[in-house]
Amino acid sequence: MASPRPKSPRPPISAKKDEKEESFWDKIGTLGRKKRIKEVQEVQEEGKYAIDSPGCAANPDLPPEEYNLEENEERSMIEPKSLEDPKVLELVTILIDWINDELANQRIIVKNIAEDLYDGQVLQKLLEKLTGRKLDVPEVTQSEEGQKQKLEVVLHAANHVLGRYPPYKWSVESVHSKNIVSILHLLVGLARQFRAPIRLPERVVVYVVVVKKMDGQLTHRTVKEEITSTYDDVGMRCERDAFDTLFDQAPEKLAVVKRSLVTFVNKHLSKVHLEVTDLDSQFHDGVFLTLLLGLLEGFFVPLGSFHLTPKNHDQKVHNVAFAFELMQDIGLPKPKARPEDVVNLDLKSTLRVLYNLFTRYKGIN
Repeated sequence: MASPRPKSPRPPISAKKDEKEESFWDKIGTLGRKKRIKEVQEVQEEGKYAIDSPGCAANPDLPPEEYNLEENEERSMIEPKSLEDPKVLELVTILIDWINDELANQRIIVKNIAEDLYDGQVLQKLLEKLTGRKLDVPEVTQSEEGQKQKLEVVLHAANHVLGRYPPYKWSVESVHSKNIVSILHLLVGLARQFRAPIRLPERVVVYVVVVKKMDGQLTHRTVKEEITSTYDDVGMRCERDAFDTLFDQAPEKLAVVKRSLVTFVNKHLSKVHLEVTDLDSQFHDGVFLTLLLGLLEGFFVPLGSFHLTPKNHDQKVHNVAFAFELMQDIGLPKPKARPEDVVNLDLKSTLRVLYNLFTRYKGIN
């Protein structure tokens, strides 16, 4: 960032053993984290036992408050070795370069993905740049409470844009506490949603240590977390086509195109007593799209192959992805959209898919 943010305090890098120094844990009282020494030592021992036990990575830089959990509360942190993985390092570098390119005109420079994004300032600017909409938040917030309030507004806007539903892979607390896994999930989601002109490395995986307090004792487990999967577009920006021109330069013709497509799909869906009245939303779960393909090609789609009444985002994505596979199986060109785009109610993507069907099947009864 142009204006440096305060870094989290760290213990001294080196110190002579014979020198009697005030420990890092003793010093935290001067940072506004007042705790009685006995309480700090007890929690520290619990945390060290959970994290240093066989099978888990040590993380001595985390303050003992991270493990002062309520009953049944969980906290998680990335294993340090995961941060050394070449794919993780590549992903972080690509995302940082993308953010800096997007915000270059605002003279914002991100150097550390956790330290520079935790307070919501950069995320606010990035989301405003991507959406073209101003967020109603204070420009500068110094207090922790103010930062979290800003983050809440920014993340709410991001969730709305991404079309995501709880449980989210990020939260105000996780981002503000500089949880790299949460921040990476959010940035990958934004990069894919807005078709960033970057290529994300596929199958980036990190290992996360999850600590939970049960019956007064801390337990821990290591979880494999997938940050990116395998996908052809990998966030690549598509070339502009007729629909980009239609939306940008001839919005008055959009209603005409939508009416033509509604007439086309209803002509076939009416055979199974279904009707579309709103192209903007009725294809987003993949059900009508899958059934329409079966009707156009004259085959029965096994009900076990897709979710007839999808209950969540993943089931909807599965349905649309399955419909895309059917399209390619019957010789149609690969859709210029991602399943997530259709599920997230991106009208332009939905129209692209339906127009491909219209072009091929408009002459059949």
